[in-house]
Amino acid sequence: MGLELVVQTPAQPCPPWPTLREALAQRGLPAQLRMIDGELAFHDEVPPDDWRELRVSLPAGMVTLARTPDTIRCIVWGNADAALQQQWRELAQTIAQLCGGTILATPAETD
Repeated sequence: MGLELVVQTPAQPCPPWPTLREALAQRGLPAQLRMIDGELAFHDEVPPDDWRELRVSLPAGMVTLARTPDTIRCIVWGNADAALQQQWRELAQTIAQLCGGTILATPAETD
């Protein structure tokens, strides 16, 4: 069971991973990729433009980014502590800002 924030993205593509990583670092939130589309990722690996799922390591824990044509779902485990939930929200806000998108609603539970 997890919690998710859904970022509605416009038709334009979101910036690539290095841009997102840099924007997070500027907010004091260092991030590293751990998995790309179900495969382990090297620390300096950049996902392809058509990635479907990323596992992102933040200081407080792991967040999954799952992409559809018009959304990016930001998912954490349901037992995420307050620090991880704060960083999860910052990640979703950063994605929304970079993509010109909107966070659709408050966190929802997901299976």
